[in-house]
Amino acid sequence: MSVPAVIEMFAPVGEDLRQMTTNLKNLVGAKHPILYAAAEHLFEGKGKSLRPAVVLLISRATMPGQEITPRHRRLAEITEMIHTASLVHDDVIDIAELRRGLPTVNAQFGNRIAVLAGDFLFAQASWYLANLDNLEVVKLLSEVIKDFAEGEIRQSLTTFDSDLTFDEYLAKSFYKTASLMAGSAKAAGVLSGLAAPQCDSLYEFGRHFGISFQIVDDVLDFTSSTEVLGKPAGSDLREGHLTAPVLYALEEYPHLRGYIEREFAEAGDLEAALELVHASGGITRSQDLARHHGRLASQYLEWLPLSVHRQSLLDLVDFNLERLN
Repeated sequence: MSVPAVIEMFAPVGEDLRQMTTNLKNLVGAKHPILYAAAEHLFEGKGKSLRPAVVLLISRATMPGQEITPRHRRLAEITEMIHTASLVHDDVIDIAELRRGLPTVNAQFGNRIAVLAGDFLFAQASWYLANLDNLEVVKLLSEVIKDFAEGEIRQSLTTFDSDLTFDEYLAKSFYKTASLMAGSAKAAGVLSGLAAPQCDSLYEFGRHFGISFQIVDDVLDFTSSTEVLGKPAGSDLREGHLTAPVLYALEEYPHLRGYIEREFAEAGDLEAALELVHASGGITRSQDLARHHGRLASQYLEWLPLSVHRQSLLDLVDFNLERLN
């Protein structure tokens, strides 16, 4: 996402996000200098704060004419801590050296410190979550942490698996990306005191927005440059992670299965596989699927009263899809 456009969409909660960024390092509060340095590196190198911004926008959209509560703000901070912890563990598992163009924690501090830093963030997030004193919110976010582990296990077990079904791919996308968006969106509604059907609508918004976001990322892995991605283009396929464009391409070109099953062991295998994905309708069909989930996400916000915060949420859905252009 381009920084100026995101800043504009986040403007209604810009001050909230600045306050959150200041608070995060204090919340981590690690006493060991190496662990603190790792945590500081994480939050200085973090992305565009998409997930806490969604939490804050929903919080304000569901509290019209009122100030959001300290628990709303703490939920946004917890959401970012959980997300960041999951990224640290992802990078260790993937042996990644770059994320968003910056060295990963494992590249800079080693795998042991990276694993401990991720564990520490999960533990801190869980502690602050418990102190919200809202059992429903605790259940929602605890489920998210479980889903992250489930997603990683599923991804590990299906590497280079050309029999992966589309339902399994979507389930993995939910666990790894959409679960946090769905759970934290609903949690914001719970803290605003909304009725159950409205909270459920917020959950569905987060679920479909998260799936759409993941599919767009999966498309960009084939259509963007290494400079834009902050990691080598085509790296998902190289690592054996079969995403929507590949699954669609397999329907058109069954012999793609051979390259995948031998894990691109022979010279030219990966290049040939990438060519087949681009020659197929896989990328176009994946773009259509991302738009479908984006439309569903927007529909689940229609009941919200008109406000700049509601509009920013709708703009985020649209802007995610504009990344495809």
